[in-house]
Amino acid sequence: YLYALKNRGSKYGIDRMRLLVEALGHPERQFPVIHVAGTNGKGSVCAMLEALYRDNGYRTGFFSSPHLVHLGERAQVNRQILSEAEIVRYTEQLKPIAAELGRDDPELHPTFFEFVAAMAFQRFATEAVDIGIIETGLGGRLDATNVVDPALSIITTISLDHTEMLGDTLAAIAGEKAGIIKAGKPVLMGKLPAEAEAVVRQVAEERGCPFYALTDRFPEGSTLPCTNLAGSFQRWNAALAVYATEILAEQFLLQSTQALSHVDWAGRWQVLEVDGRQLILDASHNPEGVAALEENLAKLVKAEGREPIMIAGTLGEDRARSLMSVVGRYADELYLVAAQQERATPTAFLKSCLERDAVETDLTALFPTPGRCAIGEPGDTVVLTGSLYLIGEVLERIQGRAKLAGSGLQDKV
Repeated sequence: YLYALKNRGSKYGIDRMRLLVEALGHPERQFPVIHVAGTNGKGSVCAMLEALYRDNGYRTGFFSSPHLVHLGERAQVNRQILSEAEIVRYTEQLKPIAAELGRDDPELHPTFFEFVAAMAFQRFATEAVDIGIIETGLGGRLDATNVVDPALSIITTISLDHTEMLGDTLAAIAGEKAGIIKAGKPVLMGKLPAEAEAVVRQVAEERGCPFYALTDRFPEGSTLPCTNLAGSFQRWNAALAVYATEILAEQFLLQSTQALSHVDWAGRWQVLEVDGRQLILDASHNPEGVAALEENLAKLVKAEGREPIMIAGTLGEDRARSLMSVVGRYADELYLVAAQQERATPTAFLKSCLERDAVETDLTALFPTPGRCAIGEPGDTVVLTGSLYLIGEVLERIQGRAKLAGSGLQDKV
């Protein structure tokens, strides 16, 4: 059933989701929400907020997308994912409601993403979370998650990505992300380019919102919170999470921020050991993310005194160009792959962006069986970067997970 929903495609818009949550009795209104949008960093900020609140004794709901291996990762309570049995149970509850909504007009039948978002809201309400931390899927204004009425809205960063849907200027994209801002509700803004910042400030002012800017709380040169997640940008994300908890301190008082030192956020410079090799998985799918990747690669090369073996693949030609410009300079050996996703960039195009040798291959050749890595030698470092979907497929392969569990149920965008 879920595959069938996925194969209908993803339809950008919010009207269907409004009808769905209304039919469900508005589960998304039964718990306070922090709603997070942004080009980069929104998943990391959500993971940090979840860790902070859970570590301080609050029961957390965490909605993020896409998942890496299990669909149930999208609807976590206290970081416990939905089991397959629970997914079946929620699906059976939602199916007749979805069918009724689409009875007269098939366009009103919920999409896969909307269905899963509703499943998360249902779970959070049923399990009585103290706070729900909700990451937008795409954009903000028309994203299915934008049915929530947040205690706090956060805009993390703005850069050019998904331009075919969100607009091709920073101001246009900022306008879409700022669509999550609700009248009279507090807004927290991360470090944004001036053009984007002006839009977010204007929307917040028009809607009468208390407004907070990260750089007011943490000016350039100030000491940022530390986190176990690698990269200077993650310290800015940690600062955003800390400031958010301070804004909401009257409702949710924290005794400690120690949880920032053990945030669990897979696929973001995640270090594993596979077949005697150090395998680093890092999602870097747009120019802003690639700049962060370069920072981490430079530190890695300096620490190890040699360049790593690299595997790379992404979605879209613009993303491919920016990613190849970095991996081409830092890889000792370079392997190009395509995720099993219809928007995956062909390896031939990836290779055309390079001025060096690279091997076009696939993940089955690189990771032939669970726990095996067919490139490099024990003691080598292998970095896999690019699309989050690709990282999910690698995790499936090295863990020996069934295909049905993961990337086959990813969103088309």
